[in-house]
Amino acid sequence: MRVLLIGSGGREHALAWKLAQSPRLTALYAAPGNPGIAEEATIVDLNTEDNGAVLAFCIHEAIDFVVVGPEAPLVAGLADTLRDGGIAVFGPSAAAAQLEGSKGFTKDICAKYNIPTGAYQRFTTAEPAKAYIREQGAPIVIKADGLAAGKGVTVAMTLDEALEAVDSCFSGAFGAAGAEVVVEAYLDGEEASFFCLCDGKTALALASAQDHKRVGDGDTGPNTGGMGAYSPAPVMTADMTERTMREIIEPTISGMADSGHPFTGVLFAGLMITAKGPELIEYNVRFGDPECQVLMMRLKSDLLPLLYAAATGTLASVSAEWRDDVALTVVMASKGYPGAYEKNTPIAKLPHEDAATKVFHAGTALKDGQLVATGGRVLNVTAMGRTVSAAKDTAYAALDRVVWDNGFSRRDIGWQAVEREKA
Repeated sequence: MRVLLIGSGGREHALAWKLAQSPRLTALYAAPGNPGIAEEATIVDLNTEDNGAVLAFCIHEAIDFVVVGPEAPLVAGLADTLRDGGIAVFGPSAAAAQLEGSKGFTKDICAKYNIPTGAYQRFTTAEPAKAYIREQGAPIVIKADGLAAGKGVTVAMTLDEALEAVDSCFSGAFGAAGAEVVVEAYLDGEEASFFCLCDGKTALALASAQDHKRVGDGDTGPNTGGMGAYSPAPVMTADMTERTMREIIEPTISGMADSGHPFTGVLFAGLMITAKGPELIEYNVRFGDPECQVLMMRLKSDLLPLLYAAATGTLASVSAEWRDDVALTVVMASKGYPGAYEKNTPIAKLPHEDAATKVFHAGTALKDGQLVATGGRVLNVTAMGRTVSAAKDTAYAALDRVVWDNGFSRRDIGWQAVEREKA
């Protein structure tokens, strides 16, 4: 099978690495790619924001299957263009991608189909939003409605912080994404990321992970796109997984079909495990980043037929096998992230990789033969272990062998699970 992978981050490097292992693969192309992806795929010079250009490339190169990594091309309708052109594609239609593209859309789906989530209101101007916040009190959550690269959410612990977040959204801090704001109830519990494949009618549970959103140790500082993750998440017991499928995923799949927007691709449910059970924080319509990196390390099955089954309505005929071991990834980011940071700083050395350790490239490029950091999140140092503690120790030992003066990381990825193991 000839495959084109869309994307250039750590998630896409992990997907490329796993797809490249498939015996069914005959050729793997990637656009725009990165130096890590280039080790697994042929990088092509293709404007991935031009849906027509992507389709033309697929026709010219006889591409059988396209895997779309990031959310932006999906929200922009890339999957629709490819399907209309007769190309099989992993990823939802633009209409179904609203589950990530609009927080308000998702909350309305939850309300209509009785999916457990926090109470909410939608606002297009600041003053009514502020009045509602004053009425509800803190803690409370403020979200820019649209895509904001993982940075449009404020979990406000005080009234002042909440009001400031509303002003930030409506003043243009997140561009068009902040033209509408969703204010929702604060959910108390433990977060988990849960992933399943969908083909419009069937859902196949994959695995769970736990992400670390805040930039600093001890979950301090501003939210980021994610500073590390591990899989599986201990809080997602067999019972909790079964409840999540029954109470959240299955009603969403049937609700989206009922609404005329059948969902195909990967459904990433950001969950809060509360005293009442699993509640939906938000949906993403692509693999998480950095959660994808730990999922791909643990997946025993061939990834390619799983994604193809989701794309072609044959998901009921496949299953996924997982390694029992834990995978843990630590993000190395440019100093200053998630604020301003220097670009094109040299990365002098990466650690040796083995069966238990892998470095995924997230924001790198080659400049005159030198590997440099081009993004905020730059490397994902990933390791396997029998326990979270063992995986953490191996990952940090590898991370400490990275020679990059402008890099930093959290030092406590997996802390909740490590505490559990000590108990």
